[in-house]
Parts: sequence; structure tokens; C-alpha cells
Amino acid sequence: MAAKPHPPLMKKHSQTDLVSRLKTRKILGVGGEDDDGEVHRSKISQMLGNEIKFAVREPMGLRLWILFSAVVFTVMALMALAFPNQLYEVVFDQEQTATSVSIRLYGGAILSLSLILWNGLYTAEKVIIQWTLLSEACYFAIQFLVTSVTLVELGSLPNAAILLLLSHVFFLTVTLTYYYHLGRRPKKI
Repeated sequence: MAAKPHPPLMKKHSQTDLVSRLKTRKILGVGGEDDDGEVHRSKISQMLGNEIKFAVREPMGLRLWILFSAVVFTVMALMALAFPNQLYEVVFDQEQTATSVSIRLYGGAILSLSLILWNGLYTAEKVIIQWTLLSEACYFAIQFLVTSVTLVELGSLPNAAILLLLSHVFFLTVTLTYYYHLGRRPKKI
């Protein structure tokens, strides 16, 4: 018996076969919505995650505030490093009795904080921006307490010191507001 020749095999083009593509995507688990409501176009994007999810939704004016803070911290630090006695006299309205080393150390600490602020200005990571704002808020809170205690010990309340205390409260409030709004989760629509 002679064997019948088989007809040539027809290759199925799964790229053009819509049903086959949908079945394949369903088996892979892509194309549908996940628990977060995101639609992944490939298994790789599903495994790695979507970079849009990690994008920071910044409050309006955040970068401008960090820039302003970085400039103010840098200027104050340079003033404390270069002119420690004059800075003390302006704030507390009396001559400094201690050495200027403590004020220069204060200037060095503020300069370090200003470098953190300059770094926070150029980063896109939410956690770094939050830590930058938190370090700034801690500085303003501690500075407010230290200045208040010093004024109570001196027994005087010059206008420059009152202005300094009010500015610390204002800066602390603005910084904590940005910190709070940056940490909030966006509402799902």
C-alpha cells in the first residue's frame, strides 16, 4: 500500500490570529486589570512595575520652597561663618560674651543642612524629598526652642529676635504643610 502524501502543513500565524493572541495574553495574565486597576501591556512591565506609579505628585510650589530654603540656609551659614559676632549682635541686640567658635560651628551645621536642601532640590525621589523637608522642620523647631530659652535667660526681647521667632514658626508651618501633602496618597478616580 502506498502511503498518501500528506498535504503541506500550514503554519498558523499567531501574530495575526486575534483569538490566539487573546488566549496567550490571558494565560500570561497580561492585558487585564490588576488589583490596583492598572493594565499591563507585557509580563515584563507587570513584573517590574509601572514607573508612573513611582512618579511623585508634588504639591504646587514645593521646588520653589526648597530653592528658597536652600538659598536662605546658605546665606545664613555664610554669614555665621564669616561674621559671627555681627550676627549675634543683630539677633540678640547685645555684645557676644563667648567666643565666636560656637557661632561658626552653628554656621557649619547650617551649611550642612543647606547642602541637604540643595540635594533635595534636584532629586525626583519622594523619600529623599520627605527627609529633606523633615530635617528642615526639625531644624526650625529646635532653633525656635533654643532661641526662646536664650531670650528668657537674657531677660530681653529685642525686635530682631521676635522677628526671628515668628519667621521660624512660619517656616516650620510651611515646611510641615509640604511634608504632609507630599506624604498623602493620591485619591483613586
